[in-house]
Amino acid sequence: MTPIARTRFTTLIFSFFLLMTLSNAQAAIPSGMLSGDNPSLAPMLDKALPAVVNVVVTGKPQQMPDNPLFNDPFFRRFFDMPEQQQQRQMPRQPTAAGSGVIVDADKGYVLTNHHVVTDAEKIVVRLNDNREYEAKLIGDDPETDIAVLQIKTDDKLTELPIANSDDLRVGDFVVAIGNPFGLRQTVTSGIVSGLGRHGLGNRYEDFIQTDASINPGNSGGALVNLQGELVGINSAILSRTGGNIGIGFAIPSNLVNSVYTQIAENGEVQRGRLGVVGQNLTADLASAFDLDINQGVVVAQVMPDSPAAKAGIKERDVITQVNGKDIDDFSQLANAIGLKSPGDKVTITLLRNGKEREVKATLGNAADAPDSAGTAGGNSSDLAAGLQGASFGPLTDDNPLAGEVEGIVVTDVERGSPAARAGLRPDDVITSINRQPIKDVSQLSKLAGPDTKQLLLHVRRGRGALFLLIR
Repeated sequence: MTPIARTRFTTLIFSFFLLMTLSNAQAAIPSGMLSGDNPSLAPMLDKALPAVVNVVVTGKPQQMPDNPLFNDPFFRRFFDMPEQQQQRQMPRQPTAAGSGVIVDADKGYVLTNHHVVTDAEKIVVRLNDNREYEAKLIGDDPETDIAVLQIKTDDKLTELPIANSDDLRVGDFVVAIGNPFGLRQTVTSGIVSGLGRHGLGNRYEDFIQTDASINPGNSGGALVNLQGELVGINSAILSRTGGNIGIGFAIPSNLVNSVYTQIAENGEVQRGRLGVVGQNLTADLASAFDLDINQGVVVAQVMPDSPAAKAGIKERDVITQVNGKDIDDFSQLANAIGLKSPGDKVTITLLRNGKEREVKATLGNAADAPDSAGTAGGNSSDLAAGLQGASFGPLTDDNPLAGEVEGIVVTDVERGSPAARAGLRPDDVITSINRQPIKDVSQLSKLAGPDTKQLLLHVRRGRGALFLLIR
């Protein structure tokens, strides 16, 4: 085959696959969007736009502080301020604008962000046809940044259907609708750039990342799929300047729907409680536990009389699934439990001594949980190098954990010592070393002698607990 013939053949094959790809893609897109001579999102938006609203919030009056310069006659003349002007300025009433989404046209329920309506004295919802209604705050949830408003009207409203956000995949097309910078009803498009994002400031997070432009004023607006269904509530952007740089975040519709349902029914959110303190399973911890996995949550502490204790969950168990859904880290476990209601039943899949088992638990109420501090973060030459700089003593009767646990107390840790660098703190209570219980200081040299290469400590810290791996 000649080079020219080879080129024509390659072009023909490429064109065939391109046509097949476009044909399959078009089949998944709603009818009418790509038909005719003018492919457009307009048919979908004609149905979605009336459900996205502008939320105008008037805050509580704030007294402007006095400025001592206003008392200076020269300053007042320089800025042409009348002598009779009152030195104390009138209270300022701040206003803010955001977006919202109507999700129940019959009852007038509108979803928005908690941070949009914080400290609101008056909330006005403006529709895309300029109708305005004063809204009532039904309830809000700072821990997920969701708020539910209600408007009362006999007029016809349009609602957005709520999709299953678990069906989203990276690369799916999405459209953001909101009111950035007060411009009203602005539409931007993009794709899902990432899923399951954490660490943006909410206690319960599972953000959708998108490159569809999200700017100030978009908060509380809709992220929709190409079928015009709500897949997320726009919430935050990552930016050095305050403007869009292509990294925006939306709260997924499944999380939103869980919070919305509770607020609509009860006026508040009641969260489920399992009663464990845990930490992410790292590669080092997996090696120390002789596990061939590196994702899950290690149970560092089980609260007494908690649902976890009643279900038979134990320290050192590794939770890998809740109701059949994989748990990769503690954030996912917190979401899986905290977004359920007290009394809900869950099936926990866990590993114990390398063997998988299932337990069933009935969740308690997080409001009834005692305070705990379950955060992951030891002077003798005859101890392992990682314990150098720490002093140890017995667990005395005046210790808050006396009678609750057995172990030894870290009485002091020298600043900058190996023990300090390893994460030990004064008043820590060590209950086991390399999975062996420790009851008194005399056992230290046996369990953590100078030839010990690696230490896995189970530590009680305050009302919390953690595993500490020292090498």
